[in-house]
Amino acid sequence: MNWNRHKIYIIAEIGGNFTTWEQAAALVDAAKECGVDAVKLQTYRAETLSSKKAVFDMENTGVTSQYDLFDAYAIGEDLHRRIFTYAKQRGLDIFSSPSHQSDVDMLERLGCDAYKTGSDDAVNLPLLRYIAALGKPVIYASGMCTLDEVRRSVDVMLAQGNRQIAILHAITAYPTHPEDVNLRAIHTLQEAFPGLAVGYSDHTMGITACICAAAMGAQILEKHFTYDKQAQGPDHMHSADPQEMRRLVEAVREFEVMRGHGVKMPAPSERITRINNRKSIVLCRDVKAGEVIGRDAVDIKRPGYGIAPAFLEQVIGRRAGRDLYAEDVLRFEDLG
Repeated sequence: MNWNRHKIYIIAEIGGNFTTWEQAAALVDAAKECGVDAVKLQTYRAETLSSKKAVFDMENTGVTSQYDLFDAYAIGEDLHRRIFTYAKQRGLDIFSSPSHQSDVDMLERLGCDAYKTGSDDAVNLPLLRYIAALGKPVIYASGMCTLDEVRRSVDVMLAQGNRQIAILHAITAYPTHPEDVNLRAIHTLQEAFPGLAVGYSDHTMGITACICAAAMGAQILEKHFTYDKQAQGPDHMHSADPQEMRRLVEAVREFEVMRGHGVKMPAPSERITRINNRKSIVLCRDVKAGEVIGRDAVDIKRPGYGIAPAFLEQVIGRRAGRDLYAEDVLRFEDLG
């Protein structure tokens, strides 16, 4: 796994959008066909994640028991193992977001190569310390955080000797509406953590925010992924379906080509047009050899292979070195 590269790392988050092996395998296949780099799961057990008194009160869930919802969508170790094996066979990176130290231990048994920490654990310093100490890449979601909270959490992870940390700007609202997205926070995180990768975890409806985040310098993009936006479950509504994910990947890869090297210079494709479409000093009437060239004798027109307009004042008052004719493109060798 390498997110410190020219290519933006795109993650399809499938956790919470399946409960069976068949659904999971179909999501992995679809993600592969869309061209993403990785799929991500969510690893939790209701009894270690939520008390029975916790409730959700969000647009995608309504008011409901957190414990009951997590219990309905939790997946066991055997299903984790099958999905990990299958995703790797399909050539995809795969990792997960653990919610408890026991989840981390289970993922370690599966050979998990990296970890994503959810925004609900963004200030859970004991868990962040435990994960970072493994020495594997950690993608840290910063939803609901102030910048000072992010600093404190990142410092805890770095103190474990692990510098493979990436920070994702995220908004923990499902779905996230445009006025709350605040993509400029990507730049804030880049300035605050210059040695670390910064990306964006998206919960909006559609793919516009991800494409804009890429243009603003995000090195990692995470988007929930579903086989059916109308399927039953809390995350389907703000997930990308295969058609949207394919468009997202294509748009980001096209952007990477367009992003270029950043040096302001003529493009190779401008080599000919730079000559043909720029302008030169051009005669607008005949001029005899030895005649002084007045302002009335010249104009500025295309093409651009003659004397540049910047030298107009140096041409006026010079004598013609030979007979010249209207529409001739002046060169310095034409002057006496």
